[in-house]
Amino acid sequence: MPTAPWPARSGSLVLRDPRPDEIDELLALRNDPAVNRWMLKTHAEPEAFRREWLAVPDSATDFSCVADLDGRAVGLGFLDVVDGMGQPGMPVGTQAGIGYVLAPDVWGRGLATDLARGLLTAAFDVLGLRRVTAGCYADNHASARVLEKAGMRREQHGVQDSWHAELGWVDGCEYALLAHEWAARRDVGTA
Repeated sequence: MPTAPWPARSGSLVLRDPRPDEIDELLALRNDPAVNRWMLKTHAEPEAFRREWLAVPDSATDFSCVADLDGRAVGLGFLDVVDGMGQPGMPVGTQAGIGYVLAPDVWGRGLATDLARGLLTAAFDVLGLRRVTAGCYADNHASARVLEKAGMRREQHGVQDSWHAELGWVDGCEYALLAHEWAARRDVGTA
């Protein structure tokens, strides 16, 4: 099993494993309507959520974390190791998808960028992955900006490829970053 990347500091946040006593609080954050507006899955079922988050510290592929600000859980970071596309013989477990949610009362303070950078640091510097992707609705300008500030590049703009419960068919964007790009940014101090 890979080395666990948490706890780790990223900007103002401490990224850490979830604690059993805070699962209900994390579920309330995840199911907050303001948070869910831009999520693909607009509701997390309590028992499935509890099971998934309690399993995170022992998982070989799920390195999701809690974003802690001054002792308060203010967000969730998602880091799932996956296989890329390829023909037989391709190395497995070499890339990840990331995502994040933050409590609405801390939006606009740069914490989402801190969280995204922390996830990228874990993926590349701790887990040794070669590629990380993230997606967002094109109309979610705040999330697109976070991914760009974290150093990711837009690879795809899908026209009406994503369903949004309020808006119908909307455009989606895919962002990515390779390990050597991350290393180059880190070496010049922009990671």
